[in-house]
Amino acid sequence: MLPVGIGIIGGSGLTTLPALREARRIEVNTGFGVPSDSVVVGQLFGVKVAFLARHGSDHTVAPARVNARANIAALKRVGCTQVISLSAVGSLKADLPPGHFVLIDQFIDRTHGRADTFFDDAVVAHVGFADPACARLRALAARACADQGIPHAATGTYVVMNGPQFSTRAESALHRSWGASVIGMTALPEAKLAREAEMCFLTVAMATDYDCWHEEHGPVTAALVADVMRDNGTRAVAMLEALLPRLAEQQGACGHGCDQALDGAIMTSMSAVVARDDPRTRHLLSRWLGKQPAPST
Repeated sequence: MLPVGIGIIGGSGLTTLPALREARRIEVNTGFGVPSDSVVVGQLFGVKVAFLARHGSDHTVAPARVNARANIAALKRVGCTQVISLSAVGSLKADLPPGHFVLIDQFIDRTHGRADTFFDDAVVAHVGFADPACARLRALAARACADQGIPHAATGTYVVMNGPQFSTRAESALHRSWGASVIGMTALPEAKLAREAEMCFLTVAMATDYDCWHEEHGPVTAALVADVMRDNGTRAVAMLEALLPRLAEQQGACGHGCDQALDGAIMTSMSAVVARDDPRTRHLLSRWLGKQPAPST
């Protein structure tokens, strides 16, 4: 199987891509457990992509139960080097009404209990995460949104909460006081793991509601946002139609360091890594392991 190159993670409201052609489902053994769903590989607007439904095709996986390690590892296994992650969110700003997209460049992590690193056994690595989104992907996505007339913000901060409950009014007010743009439940640890996997990664946050802070809007409910999610799904496909050909043209080096994120990050001696030869992380460390001699027997 030829490497796919471009991965798409679909969130709430985008569990399938009906426009995907020549689709086939691939079961990927990652070593980190079972992904949320099969990886679906096919042609989308003439570009080969791999699609993964974050919550499963029937939306059966709750936010805190998403096995992000398995999901990112599965996309890495099929050859993805660029990943667009679509995420339904609540807006924390009046100028980001439902239907707006926010191209995330910063995160605030309020999750707990989630497996958020590939390197939890035998290898210690500390990747840089000051700028957690690929600047190249973000610029290309902004152009795609503009081309398709999709209202969007080119930057924004995403507060990631554990869920599955929505915010209290006090929490919503706190997050607004921080200057955050949107709030959701799934963008982390996805972005952290993609950085460890040396993938170009961008979260496209799609506003469905105003959380619970807006005085003229009632508290958010799942039923309330359903119609907006469907409309956002249509906008997301339109954005991908404009974005994917540009991504396909840029399958080489990132230029912003995403593809070299582990340089200088691995604290464990490579001789120890080679000797341990952990199959779970072997493909993540292939740039080094391919240069190392086989362990002596």
